[in-house]
Amino acid sequence: MHPLWKVGRTPPVGTPFEPGGRHDAIVVGAGITGLTTAVMLARAGLDVAVVDAGGVGELATGGNTGKLSALQGTRLAVIRRHHPASLVQAYVDANLAGMEWLLEFADHAQVTYERRTDHTYAQTAAGLESVRAQHAAAREAGLPTRMLTGGELSEAFPAAGAVALDDQVTIDPMQVCVALAQEFIAAGGTLHTGIRVTATHALPDAHVTTAAGALFADHIVLATGTPITDRGLYFAKTRGLRSYCVSFRVPGDTPSATFISADDPTRSIRPVSRADGPDDGSTLVVGGNGHPVGRSDGERAAVDDLIAWTQRFFPGAEETHRWSAQDYESHNLLPFVGAMPRGLGAVRFATGYGKWGLSNAPAAALRLTAEILGAHWRDRPGWMVKIGTRLTVPADLARGATEGLKVATAATTGWMDAETRPVPVAAPAEGEGVVAHRGGRPVGISTVGGVTRAVDAVCPHLGGVLAWNDADCSWDCSLHASRFTADGTRIEGPALRDLKALPRTSDG
Repeated sequence: MHPLWKVGRTPPVGTPFEPGGRHDAIVVGAGITGLTTAVMLARAGLDVAVVDAGGVGELATGGNTGKLSALQGTRLAVIRRHHPASLVQAYVDANLAGMEWLLEFADHAQVTYERRTDHTYAQTAAGLESVRAQHAAAREAGLPTRMLTGGELSEAFPAAGAVALDDQVTIDPMQVCVALAQEFIAAGGTLHTGIRVTATHALPDAHVTTAAGALFADHIVLATGTPITDRGLYFAKTRGLRSYCVSFRVPGDTPSATFISADDPTRSIRPVSRADGPDDGSTLVVGGNGHPVGRSDGERAAVDDLIAWTQRFFPGAEETHRWSAQDYESHNLLPFVGAMPRGLGAVRFATGYGKWGLSNAPAAALRLTAEILGAHWRDRPGWMVKIGTRLTVPADLARGATEGLKVATAATTGWMDAETRPVPVAAPAEGEGVVAHRGGRPVGISTVGGVTRAVDAVCPHLGGVLAWNDADCSWDCSLHASRFTADGTRIEGPALRDLKALPRTSDG
């Protein structure tokens, strides 16, 4: 599973870590949120350090589809269903501000991109109601959308109708990330990759701790997808979602526009050119089949379904790359951005982009930067104030309660299922994993790269039993979306510790 966007990219690796260093601000995470925030703060003259357990654009950013759009599928309609028009307007304004900043940066850094018409389309007549609702919400928020009938769409795949928004953008997300990292370093910023932050502290002196030592700063920003602290319980106010992408070399014509379906199964279509992607011959990216982390009938089957669909409607399509990505959706459908509860004003965070990070991330960075630099609320754009003071409505609470019930069910069934299979078990086939129990404790056994391993299959965050992801060959938690490699190394999510490796013994 290797994203198309990482082809030929050599991100900066930064500088050696020196424990005990002090900076004006520390940004945890070298994805689009962390790097846009870091660049904005560095431009303002602050001494900033970025710290990431992996590398630049390692996770969600590197797995993005590269679509920069204010239309965003059916999101505006879903928000509008239970929230006032003014909040949808603020959300649209925030995304337009994020898009404007990112494109101005791209022009400055000579990162090329394509202007394209974006569509939310119905695969069947049953999906047209959602398309019309999206059109109404978008128009109410001032976006110049237009409705198209199925006859007006000459695409190869089935489409009963669509809402369209012109002048949206496709861009290579890794090229953006690399350019951000390069500008940040050139501005005097400090980049530490391969250093995992394990805790944040507001007292007695704001700092982060890592396996290599501590770093101190006046301000800490957690740009880690979901906050790596349980303050504020944001792991329970969002849900982790995984989705899949496959890039293809298509011999015939491909769409010149971008599309995402309003009805299931989700289909996201994105053409690729030399201006908005690597020059490796790939001409089309198809994504979709998303699901909550750890709750899937088969991740590999989801990828295979995308391939079969593409080859059906684009004959001769040849797969070049496949990958997946993870993002978080808040129960009230808008991002959480700002000061962390009990962080004494020193710790800030951003989460909950709902898979639309390329515009929501720079919008979040604009707000985080304004807060850190001390901009008075009267001097901030109206969208910042409106989103920052939004109220929780009954529908938000209902979504949260529903997700809480699903989490509780997953917690119970995970332990019960593990109890049905005692060790010893046969070594799983290549790329497969199984959960069994040894003395009442769930054990995860998998075979990857010809090596069979056993790990403690209980998530160190809140004790969920992990499920095997057969597409990414990872152990995923169905409670709050923490993920681990086959050998137990933490990948992402609210968990902060690796899984304990267990010896293979004669009893499993």
